Amino acid sequence: MRRCRARRSLAFVFAVTWFVSTAMAAHLPRLLQAGGATLAVAVAVGALVGPAQVAGRLLEFGLLRKVHPLLSARLAALMHPLGAAVFALLGAPVATLFALLHGAGNGMVTIVKGTVIAQYVDRDHVASLNGALGVPMALARAAAPLMLGLLWTREAGYGRGLALLLALSVVAVAALLGAQRLALARMRRRP
Repeated sequence: MRRCRARRSLAFVFAVTWFVSTAMAAHLPRLLQAGGATLAVAVAVGALVGPAQVAGRLLEFGLLRKVHPLLSARLAALMHPLGAAVFALLGAPVATLFALLHGAGNGMVTIVKGTVIAQYVDRDHVASLNGALGVPMALARAAAPLMLGLLWTREAGYGRGLALLLALSVVAVAALLGAQRLALARMRRRP
């Protein structure tokens, strides 16, 4: 029962992560402009996401490989909501920080997804969980740009969409923490 809840929580976390990532990739320049950035700044800042992803992967592979994978997963999951909250509050002046946090978090998640799953389930079930994650992640990636576009309005811009992405990210962090609590309890019960 607990293992099943941890799997569902983990599937939700990764689906939200891919949903947010794909929505941001499709709409980032316009979202930054709606937050007060000029077109030139929006394009320049948007171009930082890819290098930030690489930096996040290097951080995960280098420095963070020395910490427990569950801590690393928390850091990766927190980066987007932190960046989005700062951007929602302060707008264009922190657009670069937002893009760097968002990109680094995305980069870290690609590594975390491959390494942390074994912490949530028995090693015998890693392949089945990876397979089960494929469907929600593919659906999230397919729906994300359209859903964010549907939330955009001329009057409110991306306000509702950014609020939704931020709320989903916060719920995903809470789901991750819940799954981690279940995984840690399971590890303590092992002989």
